Amino acid sequence: MSLPVVAIVGPTAVGKTELSILLAERLGGEIISADSRQVYRGMDIGTAKATPEQYARVRHHLVDIVDPDRPLSLAEYQRMAMDAIAEARDRGRWPLLVGGTGQYVRAVLEGWRIPAVPPSPELRARLEAEAAEAGAEALHARLRDVDPVAAVRIDYRNVRRVSRALEVSMTAGRPISELQAKEPPPFRVMRLGLHRPRPELHARIDARVDRMIETGLVAEVRRLAEAGYGWELPAMTGLGYRQIGQHLRGEIGLDEAVALIKKQTRRFVHQQYTWFRLDDPAIAWVNLADTPLDEALAHILSVLSG
Repeated sequence: MSLPVVAIVGPTAVGKTELSILLAERLGGEIISADSRQVYRGMDIGTAKATPEQYARVRHHLVDIVDPDRPLSLAEYQRMAMDAIAEARDRGRWPLLVGGTGQYVRAVLEGWRIPAVPPSPELRARLEAEAAEAGAEALHARLRDVDPVAAVRIDYRNVRRVSRALEVSMTAGRPISELQAKEPPPFRVMRLGLHRPRPELHARIDARVDRMIETGLVAEVRRLAEAGYGWELPAMTGLGYRQIGQHLRGEIGLDEAVALIKKQTRRFVHQQYTWFRLDDPAIAWVNLADTPLDEALAHILSVLSG
């Protein structure tokens, strides 16, 4: 029987990297990253990539594949992930889809048919400018008028996704929700979710951000800016990079930047749980607070063998 794809999901800082590497070693697997920020070269500390030693232990896919000024569409990611999964299975290796970008994970596991509408930077810029002037809620209300189904699925605060939904609908002349059909992928899927109680997860987020600062996040962001990557790029407006950019431009102090990263990362975790719900019966959840890592690994292996 063909090997299933094992998806390991959960919020930022929960412990996906360490456990997925251990699981890949035990299973003889390869990791396909499902992290929309780890695709960028030169953005290592702020995206919490695995260490060189960890990369040496297990083969990873879809990390460091584009420069920070190169947009990567969801359709491109989906195609590359499907290719990586097929290649791993052809080698007799277990494909592990690991990450916290819900859109990436579900596009692969649910076989989304992504609308073949090329990006329109000019239209996108106009829509994002509209959100900046009238507010994110106003732009979301416009989407609700055009496509109420898509509006329910997309958080109004995610201006980039709201703009893309409007862009597709306006260009294609049909609501994006009508174009986003699904076709089951040609493999079995097993979903494993990792979680921790909120106070513990928040403490881990704070510790992670402190480590990022200690290991050179400020220097990393400065190096990217000096290399010519503009502050307005999507890659440079992500968590950590936006706030350190504000600091480097003299807008806020370093302590304030660090506090903002921690606060907004906690908010981001809340958004991630809208993609990976604890009451989702399709996900086998493991509470890492109650279960030591070796026990969690043994439990997961027993689930997979069953």
